[in-house]
Amino acid sequence: MSALPATSASKGHLLLVDDDVDLLRLLSMRLTANGYRVSTVGSAEAALARLSIELPQLVISDIRLPDKDGMALFQQIRSQYPALPVILLTAHGTIPDAVEATTLGAYAYLTKPFDAKILLERIAQALSLSAPTAGPASSDDSWRSALISRSQCMAELLAEARLVAVSDASVLIRGESGTGKELLANAIHRASRRAKAPFIAVNCGAIPEALLESELFGHVKGAFTGAVASREGLLQAADGGTLFLDEIGDMPLLLQVKLLRVLQERVVRQLGSDQARPVDVRILSATHRDLDAAMLDGQFREDLYYRLNVITLLLPPLAQRREDIAPMATTFLTTLAAKYGKTVHGFAPGALEALTTAAWPGNVRQLYNVVEHVCALATAPLVPLTLVQRALRVPSLEVLSYTEAKQRFERNYLVQLLKLTDGNVADAARLAERNRTEFYRLLQKYDLDAAQFRAEGAPVAAERQE
Repeated sequence: MSALPATSASKGHLLLVDDDVDLLRLLSMRLTANGYRVSTVGSAEAALARLSIELPQLVISDIRLPDKDGMALFQQIRSQYPALPVILLTAHGTIPDAVEATTLGAYAYLTKPFDAKILLERIAQALSLSAPTAGPASSDDSWRSALISRSQCMAELLAEARLVAVSDASVLIRGESGTGKELLANAIHRASRRAKAPFIAVNCGAIPEALLESELFGHVKGAFTGAVASREGLLQAADGGTLFLDEIGDMPLLLQVKLLRVLQERVVRQLGSDQARPVDVRILSATHRDLDAAMLDGQFREDLYYRLNVITLLLPPLAQRREDIAPMATTFLTTLAAKYGKTVHGFAPGALEALTTAAWPGNVRQLYNVVEHVCALATAPLVPLTLVQRALRVPSLEVLSYTEAKQRFERNYLVQLLKLTDGNVADAARLAERNRTEFYRLLQKYDLDAAQFRAEGAPVAAERQE
């Protein structure tokens, strides 16, 4: 195991995993020359040991490894460090494995011998997507700046949304509560020709039926008791722009008829008026309900459904895009720390792991609330695991086989001992109540190098004989 020293201009820390010593040396030289800090290991166990000491920003691993194949290593990295991107190197015979890994979340795979330029491009792309915080959005991406993501499924969804935005077609956004449907609707508006006109959102399920009609269509003076003055509705206020109807499945049937007429005739008639006014508005709608079932039950009009559902976009739940959790949580923390005047800079590794592996039934809304909770109570620069567990309120247990749990415990135990003794094997063995021969055998089993735990520049202490 080796690590090249960081430079002041380091573009990022990479971990290379391959049992080909010559390839490791060549790649290390090339990547270091391009400004990266590089660590190299020759086995899967050594990679896992290295990850327990320091997390890089990217792992580049061969699929064929001597002790545990690269697919197994990738799956363990995916399980323990969901936000850590992995690039796989493969020979022609292992291409099916690499393709399978990309469907499971590997960032990319390259076939040996690979073009160094392509490798550098893939590394730069992976690091730009996995950066914990993003700088100011470019002009090309400013339309979707509120949607923080680096997952493949969100990239595909946003590409569709960008294409949809240039048309005036009605869009129905489906997804669980809290996934960010209004943010996606706003992004579509910002990418459209209507971007400079109003974007108005209304939650159809949060306004009583008696008020919703007046809110949407407006009313004239005297239209009903309390209507002391004429008032424009949200449809007129959104003229030239976009009206977002959230929870459209909760709209009463009577108002569904009136909305259908607006979509067909492009005119609005205020409550109590017999005059219609033309209106130019794009309708985006969203629901977490099953509208097909609602139509069968007679709770939603079929003709309105087909008017609204010209294009459907499906927002995946947060649990299906775990790569997005770390950058979202970090961005939320930065924003909330400024709001509360807290000097909180990030999450401890265990805290971030707890966030990325939690269930998230409440999706992005729940994640924001959890981050706000920990930010309000944080007293240190890094949010600890205990505070995140308290905010989540649900203890999580990763179910491992007995062998896997034992191996993970042994590796972590050895790492902690070596950290405690600054890499002095004799002292570590004494604390473990094992002789040095047995202790060295354990270190070799997990490919741990005691020298990695010694302070930089510190002399190697003479180890006492047993």
